[in-house]
Amino acid sequence: MIKRPLGKSGIAVAPLAFGGNVFGWSVSQADSFRLLDAFVDAGFNLIDTADVYSNWVAGNSGGESETIIGRWLASRGNRNKVVIATKVGFKVNETDKGLSRAYMLRAVEDSLRRLNTDTIDLYQSHIDDADTPQQETLETYDRLIRAGKVRAIGASQFSAARLREALQISQDCGLPRYETLQPGYNLHDRAGYEGELESVCREHGLGVISFASLARGFLTGKYRSHADLANRTRSPWVKGLLTERGFRILAALDDVAARLQATQAQVSLAWLMARPGITAPIAGATSLAQLTELMGAARLALPANCLDLLNRASA
Repeated sequence: MIKRPLGKSGIAVAPLAFGGNVFGWSVSQADSFRLLDAFVDAGFNLIDTADVYSNWVAGNSGGESETIIGRWLASRGNRNKVVIATKVGFKVNETDKGLSRAYMLRAVEDSLRRLNTDTIDLYQSHIDDADTPQQETLETYDRLIRAGKVRAIGASQFSAARLREALQISQDCGLPRYETLQPGYNLHDRAGYEGELESVCREHGLGVISFASLARGFLTGKYRSHADLANRTRSPWVKGLLTERGFRILAALDDVAARLQATQAQVSLAWLMARPGITAPIAGATSLAQLTELMGAARLALPANCLDLLNRASA
């Protein structure tokens, strides 16, 4: 499988990342192991998680996803086959949050322990921290890289202005720079990334790892009416997409999927993979059948006329 570079980090990954937020939430440990085995056996290698996953589940406190991944790594002995990306900074609890030096130095040790590894391949600022100077955060990353605990760093959910500021500080102060950005981006939600944020990433050669790549399931085509949202955990997010534009996008996906004998989810992910500057969209799966479907997107080449149809429908 052709690998793509994570910015200028020297790390290369397959064009689809496994979203680890399902581990310890909607997927048991045993099933998580089976999904990860299948993912790696198929030639993929990027696994994305965060220290906060999945503290929103009753009885969880955060770190459950990292713990499951760490147990899988220990049981399989395959650490050199995967790229582990985790994050720091999102609110885990009232005291564990932010990008200050003191907190990051403590948080990285907790993540390393849970992940059963000596090094995090890609350590990402999960969300911008306006209360901590960016130089302090980048100096802390420098310390972690020099100590061999982190290989490369990335940002998630940063504005274009703050990302550009961080890149300038890295250049001026001789500090490590963010090599990747993780924005919310998909065929439906384009405006937040396309434009200035995309320009910053393209200008500086950053890798882009999109989250919410299937718009919380909307782009799989399984939500066609308000009746489809009944008793669905994601209905609060998806119901706002049932608009004229949303239905136009679904119609285009149906058309392209029929032409290429693919599924709507595969077409949606293939559209992201075909976008200039996108390294690997993140997608989660809760079953082997679902994972097999999603991995099929990496083999799907969208002809120019199909890309044009999708672009016009989602404009």
